[in-house]
Amino acid sequence: MKPPVIIILSESSVAIAQQIQAALPIATIYGLAGRTQSVDASYTKFGDTVRDLFSEGTPIVGICAAGILIRSLAPLLADKRAEPPVIAVAEDGSAVVPLLGGLTGANELATAIAHAFNSKAAITATGQLRFNVVLEAPPSGYRLTNPEHAKAFTSDLIAGATVRLMGDADWLRQSNLPFTADGTHTIEVTDRPIIGSATHLVYQPVVVQGKLAIVGTGPGAAEWMSPEVKAILQAATDLVGYKTYLDLVGTFAQGKRHESDNRVEIDRARQALDLAAEGRSVVVVSSGDPGIYAMAAAVFEVIDRDANPSWEQLDIHVAPGISAMQAAAAAIGAPLGHDFCAISLSDILKPWLVIEQRLAAAAQADFVIAFYNPVSKQRTWQLDKAKEILRQWRSSTTPVVLARNLGRSGQSVQVITLDQLVSADADMRTVILVGSSQTRTIARSDGSVWVYTPRHYQDDLQTNHHDQTAIV
Repeated sequence: MKPPVIIILSESSVAIAQQIQAALPIATIYGLAGRTQSVDASYTKFGDTVRDLFSEGTPIVGICAAGILIRSLAPLLADKRAEPPVIAVAEDGSAVVPLLGGLTGANELATAIAHAFNSKAAITATGQLRFNVVLEAPPSGYRLTNPEHAKAFTSDLIAGATVRLMGDADWLRQSNLPFTADGTHTIEVTDRPIIGSATHLVYQPVVVQGKLAIVGTGPGAAEWMSPEVKAILQAATDLVGYKTYLDLVGTFAQGKRHESDNRVEIDRARQALDLAAEGRSVVVVSSGDPGIYAMAAAVFEVIDRDANPSWEQLDIHVAPGISAMQAAAAAIGAPLGHDFCAISLSDILKPWLVIEQRLAAAAQADFVIAFYNPVSKQRTWQLDKAKEILRQWRSSTTPVVLARNLGRSGQSVQVITLDQLVSADADMRTVILVGSSQTRTIARSDGSVWVYTPRHYQDDLQTNHHDQTAIV
């Protein structure tokens, strides 16, 4: 089950939401923008937000009337076996009603919430009330092989049928099912491939498969880390990553740390997969966005190369973060306001000839270009060579943004021109944004500048990329 979202409409509901969050530590509180302040995240449209969360499979706890949840979600209702839990909670906590997701943990979630208020959940499922079990929804670790027969089976038991148990499972023994040695119906727990029927339910133990999440912390500041990433970190048993990145998430995660050097991505990915295959909840920690020059690609590359059968059933999830180029752009204005691309200047994983070809193509196409990995202790000439290539199509006055240590101690954002760019200006913690022929700078009264790329392409500059921007 994904971390739940507690959704509220007013600041008066914050206290109740926080009480629920104390019972469900991985939950995130969403508050209506303009009406709430003390929340983890804000939203603007209730219906759209609820439908988006539901479509993503996120459990929803609404501190609101049941009707507004029902009306918002009605168009999406289709498969009760796939829908996430949806629970309505009264604004004073006096009522906790599971509305949807009885087969995916809604009753259990509602019971946990009600316990926080010393009350009982308003569970209406007859099977749950009569037998203290939902036969269609076995607990984690078991799979019902013939779920299409569970509803009729339960109806028969309510009508007076008895049941014979073959095999054993604590969750069945602890229920109130009418077990007898000569029952008219049968529940069988087995690892053998048995075919069930309307009077014979078959449960099979499931080998516990682990979880692997690859998350992005953003540039580093806590406020730039998404609520989803924070929730995943809190639930992790193991954290895999470069020491610097693990230090960044130290206040959000208590899992066991597995530190490694920043240059052994493939080994790190393989270690994370192996840990998850042991049944652990593993998080690979990346900076920025994990899918942009980072660990998400490394994990899938290892899966593709090694084809390890123990990884096939893993629950693998990529949680995005704010990329370095997005953070750099936001810090200086809107240089990515028109078409752009990203190019890594590291020739460790690809030949320099390929980089040269891409630089030339991007420059001719007049993209704004984000340079990742511009300079390292071992790679000192690549940025100068890239500048040489760009100068064939870009004016010497093209605005260039140098952003270093974004979101961390020592952050700096500097604007220079292309002819001023030298390798000494950058390192591996620097992202560089090189403007297009359209990118402009705006002088400010304090001596600083904004940089932006207009959304509309000017006709008089389309055919001459050397007509460069002016400082205004």
